[in-house]
Amino acid sequence: MADDPYRVLGVQKDATDAEIKRTYRKLARQHHPDRNPDDAAAEERFKAIQAAYDQIGTAAARKEYDQQRRMEEMFARGGNTFSGFGGGGGFRSGRFSGGQGFDFSDILNQFMGGMGGAEPQFEKQNRQQQRPPQPPPVRRGPDIEAGVDITLEQALSGTKIEFGHRRLRICESCEGKSFNSRKTCPKCSGKGVESRSSTITVSVPSGAQHGQQLRLKKMGHEHPQGEAGDLLITIRLDAEEGRRWEGGRLIQEVSVTYSTLMLGGAVRIRTPVGKRVQIEVVEGTRIGDRRRLAGHGHDGGPLDIEFILAEPEKVSNKQKEALDRLKESGL
Repeated sequence: MADDPYRVLGVQKDATDAEIKRTYRKLARQHHPDRNPDDAAAEERFKAIQAAYDQIGTAAARKEYDQQRRMEEMFARGGNTFSGFGGGGGFRSGRFSGGQGFDFSDILNQFMGGMGGAEPQFEKQNRQQQRPPQPPPVRRGPDIEAGVDITLEQALSGTKIEFGHRRLRICESCEGKSFNSRKTCPKCSGKGVESRSSTITVSVPSGAQHGQQLRLKKMGHEHPQGEAGDLLITIRLDAEEGRRWEGGRLIQEVSVTYSTLMLGGAVRIRTPVGKRVQIEVVEGTRIGDRRRLAGHGHDGGPLDIEFILAEPEKVSNKQKEALDRLKESGL
């Protein structure tokens, strides 16, 4: 199985598209062959970074990857959960002509009972066990999960986002009547549904939080003989350069010189709300140490400061002399 692109790039799965792009650029510069000549390990790392970015580096590619992975995980968890739901051709992980990474129609068949009059397994078991007649379950199309990125300012005030939406809808030609029947429909090939795109407006309420989920009723995949599923949209807040979300916490990186880490000192930072704050760096601070600032994060929440090493692009002659003396002293 191919490496998880999120793990390769070192980003959370709820990272914004902008954060993924920033991280990729940083890693690509660090491991680029031109910067690491004759280094086979760096070259392999660079290729892995590039391959990961190709999978999730654009909103469209990421949406396709995430949707396919969700379906793969769903089938892996369920084992043969859907095997008794009729002969719909099964799951195929190849590309779908609609651009969503797999054949939604085949998956929909398994969710909705199969094609060609096959009998759902749970109905067969009910009859075999001679249970009292029960009303048939409501047929429902699968939900769709997606994510949208907004700024911290938009989250505070609320906003409206234009969202490109693609889903299976009831066939306009047969009106879904060819599904689970002997009828044929040249437009949907007897599936009862067809893939169609539209643009919808998503209203994000004021005070939105990173990871908050909006549920749009009946905007998921439609069922040719039942109800439509829902569209679940996850709100992702772009914290801008030098910041990221981690488990719902806002993390801000603070560059500190080696001498300040070792000897202590102070640095000034700009918080997400634009305030300038002075941070005391205690003697012996290590790279990766954190400090929590209450009330300085998004919407009055906490902000976690993470110290990283400041790496100058160039070193002056005076600094080189100082480094030589440190080297001689064992540092």
